[in-house]
Amino acid sequence: MHDHSHNHSHSHPNLKGRKLLLSILLNIGITVAQIIGGLVSGSLSLLSDALHNFSDVLSLVVSYVADLYAKKDASLERTFGYKRAEILAAFINALSLIIVAFYLVYEAVHRFLNPQEIESSIVIWLAILGIAANGFSVLLLHKDSQSNMNMRSAYLHLLTDMAASVAVLIGGLLMKYFGWFWVDSVLTVLIAIYLVLMGYGLLKESFKVLMLFTPDHLDLKVIGKKIQEVSAVKNVHHVHVWQLNEQEIHLEAHVAFYKDVSISQFDKISEEIEALLFHEFKINHVTLQPEFDKDDPKELIVQD
Repeated sequence: MHDHSHNHSHSHPNLKGRKLLLSILLNIGITVAQIIGGLVSGSLSLLSDALHNFSDVLSLVVSYVADLYAKKDASLERTFGYKRAEILAAFINALSLIIVAFYLVYEAVHRFLNPQEIESSIVIWLAILGIAANGFSVLLLHKDSQSNMNMRSAYLHLLTDMAASVAVLIGGLLMKYFGWFWVDSVLTVLIAIYLVLMGYGLLKESFKVLMLFTPDHLDLKVIGKKIQEVSAVKNVHHVHVWQLNEQEIHLEAHVAFYKDVSISQFDKISEEIEALLFHEFKINHVTLQPEFDKDDPKELIVQD
């Protein structure tokens, strides 16, 4: 038996897409300005910020496309539709944050060994532009980032870029008033470390969902015991629990009964189990296979 308890909201899906599109356009503008400014001024931290901004553009495009695809209906060929598109986008975006970070460290070390004078005024003004534009984008996506992994990945890219722009502004001021040009390389490394710290958590979280791992907040032993508390149930085994996306948690299990129950009796027991799983664990898609006196492995987890 399969339960379809859809208890998630679809509020303002078009608004979410429009916010992403506006953030993409803002970041394209910042990226172009910072690349030109970085080349003219000779600032590596400004160019690294531009590179990070460019990765933001790519990540926002990935998030936007994933958001569009996630709305597509299921079909005979794609029975789940594109519900995992946003999880995949989050994984790609988190991975790109970490790759960009390692490249920035490489460039910063090279520049530290070969320092050069930097036109700090350009750096200061473009850093201010970056703070303003990214700050606006961060405010746009903040609300959606709390309930959606894809939007969270886009939000993290923008938040880290705003922080990077703040660091570049501080560096520009130190270079202008103290002549500390080595600060440029140090800031680039700090930006890179920050990117890794921000990206790793999201990479790990999205990887677990893609690999169909049991969600962290669920304990299969507790779930098994709860199901076995239902009076007719003798044993629960061969259990799989996974997250399809951030709204849907699926469970499938073999349920052994004390008696040879009829289909109508099984339907009533299934409804009781489904209600229990939803209210206690927020599991909203349940598939149960009934068994009576069947000779098969009775462990909670059985390798397929």
